[in-house]
Amino acid sequence: MEQSLVKFYQTGTFTVGNRLLAADQRSEQASVKRSNSLNSGHRACQGCGEALGARYAIDAAMAATNGQLIAANATGCLEVFSTPYPETSWQMPWIHSLFGNAAAVATGIAAAMKAKGRSDVRVVAQGGDGGTTDIGFGCLSGMFERNDDVLYICYDNEAYMNTGVQRSSATPPAARTATTMSVGEHPGNQFGQGKNVPQIAMAHEIPYVATATVADLRDLEYKVKKAMTIRGARYIHIFVPCPLGWGAASHDTIKLSRLAVESGVFPVFEAERGEVTGVLTIRHQVPIEDYLKPQKRFAHLFGKRPDVATIARLQARADRNIRRFGLLGE
Repeated sequence: MEQSLVKFYQTGTFTVGNRLLAADQRSEQASVKRSNSLNSGHRACQGCGEALGARYAIDAAMAATNGQLIAANATGCLEVFSTPYPETSWQMPWIHSLFGNAAAVATGIAAAMKAKGRSDVRVVAQGGDGGTTDIGFGCLSGMFERNDDVLYICYDNEAYMNTGVQRSSATPPAARTATTMSVGEHPGNQFGQGKNVPQIAMAHEIPYVATATVADLRDLEYKVKKAMTIRGARYIHIFVPCPLGWGAASHDTIKLSRLAVESGVFPVFEAERGEVTGVLTIRHQVPIEDYLKPQKRFAHLFGKRPDVATIARLQARADRNIRRFGLLGE
């Protein structure tokens, strides 16, 4: 008699699609009632972190608002792969804004709903790091300063991926992009540039600021749903790896998100009115090399003669995040 291997599956766990849990314990993605607001048929690359982040975030926001949600979406990868004219993958009221004015358009939508007496309709604005940290930064700061009733979500893949992987102000030091090539005495992106938008949002002392990654679905859903219970300006910054732009394997998207957190590269926290109110602690800090090596954009650091000095500087930045936010648990 021919033998065959039997696979045993763990049940009752908090995995993404586990519907064996009690209804009140399931994630939004495990619920048969999820909105599927970003539906199948879009043209994102295989392993796209932004597609995952948008699906998770908007489904959670739709659940929190009973489907009464309107989205303003900046030009960028998310807009391009989800709405190739005349098609769309969005199953909700969705408005395409210019590259730099998603926050302003969302503010206008919120004002229109207020004028119509539709306090039940909530507004979310979406953009990548280019449209958020660079081109749309003025509109975003204005939205924060006025405390407009909008949740702004930045899907951060750390470069202008849609137009050819050019550097943005969210691109990390030493990373190779089309405009920060791995040549010269100091290859890759320069140290001392860029901006930290979550901390800038905190400086505006808006009601709610949070960071999240696609590696922790429940944390992401919790923060989106919490943000939708608050009135005023809110900001969530989601870390979304880009396999194409980063030169990483498409199956490593979640792994890289997790390593970014565990190395200290991307601190996960939430803040209210400028004060940090919670952090996602890590059991132990992994070396920065574990995060860098799977990405070809950092390959020049690990050649025949590894750039030990640059790697040490990147490790020091991660260590600073660990100290600043108290990320190592007791």
